Amino acid sequence: MTAYWIGVAARAHVLRGVAGGFCQLGHGRMAPIRRLSPGDWLVYYAPRETVEGRDPVQRFVAIGRVRDGDSYEAEQGEGFHPARRDVHYLDAEEAAVRPLLEKLSFVRDPKHWGMAFRGSLISVSEEDFMTIADAMGVGVPVGAEA
Repeated sequence: MTAYWIGVAARAHVLRGVAGGFCQLGHGRMAPIRRLSPGDWLVYYAPRETVEGRDPVQRFVAIGRVRDGDSYEAEQGEGFHPARRDVHYLDAEEAAVRPLLEKLSFVRDPKHWGMAFRGSLISVSEEDFMTIADAMGVGVPVGAEA
């Protein structure tokens, strides 16, 4: 069964993953990566540009489908081996989160919407995922092969 996810990460990190065709969650922890299965859909929400910075982004910045294969540890240097999954990313436009808040069922209180994006991986409904995909200008081929 296909699952729909939102990953939360700094935009700069997401764009490195898009360029490399992988996803990485929770500062490289294996636990959230293991929740993903081939064929699942993943959209990234970026609260800010960098982990250290205060520069807000507050946009959905990438969308893709988890490829076949298992999770793996990558060699990133200095003893850091982040957990990753391969992802086929789609060409998409970034979409601001604020115009979507009233449409997303997992956002229980639009006045305190930031609470809905706590954590590194959030399970969402197909309907919510499609709302975000549509805002990003992407027609998600539901039921297509991963």
